[in-house]
Amino acid sequence: MHTAQKITKVFITRRIPQEGLKILSQAGVCKVSLWDSDEPVPRAELLKGVAGAHGLLCLLSDKIDTEVLDAAGPNLKVISTLSVGFDHMAMDEIKKRGVRVGYTPDVLTDATAELTVALLLATARRLPEGVVEVINGGWSTWKPLWLCGYGLSGSTVGVIGLGRIGMAIARRLKPFGVKKLLYSGRTAKSNAAEVEGEYVPLDTLVSESDFVVVSCALTPDTQGLCNKDFFCKMKNTAVFINTSRGAVVNQEDLYQALSSGQIACAGLDVTTPEPLPTDHPLLTLKNCVVLPHIGSATYSTRGIMAELSANNLLAGLQGTDMPSELKF
Repeated sequence: MHTAQKITKVFITRRIPQEGLKILSQAGVCKVSLWDSDEPVPRAELLKGVAGAHGLLCLLSDKIDTEVLDAAGPNLKVISTLSVGFDHMAMDEIKKRGVRVGYTPDVLTDATAELTVALLLATARRLPEGVVEVINGGWSTWKPLWLCGYGLSGSTVGVIGLGRIGMAIARRLKPFGVKKLLYSGRTAKSNAAEVEGEYVPLDTLVSESDFVVVSCALTPDTQGLCNKDFFCKMKNTAVFINTSRGAVVNQEDLYQALSSGQIACAGLDVTTPEPLPTDHPLLTLKNCVVLPHIGSATYSTRGIMAELSANNLLAGLQGTDMPSELKF
């Protein structure tokens, strides 16, 4: 009997693109159990599924906390998340247990930057409102000020967090004739020169920008960063866009700023909670465009994310170099 090769157990918390599943089944080194649904795994099923697992492939909707790590037990060697963000995982606890973590940066940068530009334009130029007017018969004759919005040409754009995605957004916005590009964050970035980015304090960025784009990571420092004080400093003609994480924004304060005319409009691809309840006050506003967290939602990007997650998982199981390991 050949029992020398111990088969490792892997739990996947959701139906993921075929590209990823194929890599894992062809590798022949692990027994995969999968929560076979497009809906998130219920907590009880997650705790059951992860029991004794050597590897876990999760999504950002899965809370990977001490309880999950305890349920997995001492076999757990690797967690691979199908995301660039990792605020859904108890990193201190994971580190303490010596579990390696794989994630998917870079591969979703372009898709998320494209979506951010699309959301910015749709919000500033009132595209969703326009579509509704056509459908509802609100389109009558041409009127000089009807459905007027704000353009990028000659504007000042402020990017909060000029990381991979922030930089990709800036690169795409510059050709629209943006006059000035400001950015803020923990440190000045050496590659900002490429987009003529000017490193300024947050207050300066907020008060001078016609478009404020949030693309920072969610950390204790950025939690609730965009609050009443923040919105009060913005121009009342300014456009606010968030494609980072919902918790960076105080949504009650945003609602007040939008409904009182403190700022012109807002576009969000992320909210708290997700999904946003259909009776949420923000959804009653014409000057707020909310998307269902589709930043990386192109077929090719999601396929590549699945491949990378699978390869990260395999490397973690086999103790080899991961294509994309989170160092912490």
